[in-house]
Amino acid sequence: MPLARHSFTRDIEFCPFSVVVLRKGITMPLNLELIKSREFVGKVEWIGIATARRKDMDTPESIELLAGQGIVGEHHLGNQQRPHRQITLIQYEHLDVIARLLGRESVDPALLRRNVVVSGINLVSLREAEFSVGGVILQGTGDCDPCALMDHNLGAGGYAAMVSHCGITATVESSGSIVLGAEVRVRQFPTS
Repeated sequence: MPLARHSFTRDIEFCPFSVVVLRKGITMPLNLELIKSREFVGKVEWIGIATARRKDMDTPESIELLAGQGIVGEHHLGNQQRPHRQITLIQYEHLDVIARLLGRESVDPALLRRNVVVSGINLVSLREAEFSVGGVILQGTGDCDPCALMDHNLGAGGYAAMVSHCGITATVESSGSIVLGAEVRVRQFPTS
């Protein structure tokens, strides 16, 4: 069937299991059975922390996380105004998309201000799931929406390039370390 004739509404009728918010006010059903049909294993490709707001990101080979608090040394540690944002993750495969949208060959992950870059697993499917990164358990809390700083860091169009490629936020459910190369695995998807 040609793409132009594809009916999004017809697909909705066949996927009544759960709903994912794509953008404010726009939802799409999420068929958890199909998502669970294959286990994907991700890998930590890059780690970054900012010790102060707008400070350059440090790129250590490992980070320590505290349950209910966030990343040791990160300026968001224990932030009660944004408790859902204890750690941020972005899809490695989206870095190329962002670069291409901006007419670049590549994008430095530090400019995107996310803590962990992950390959091999669809992070959007984890935005409300419980998952592990190495031995640390995280709970997805939603999208890590881009801010106006993206236009400053990436140039004109940076914010627009990040929309729908922005990554996710999570809370830290168990203390421990995340190291480069650590595996990322789903533990539990939301039930509704």
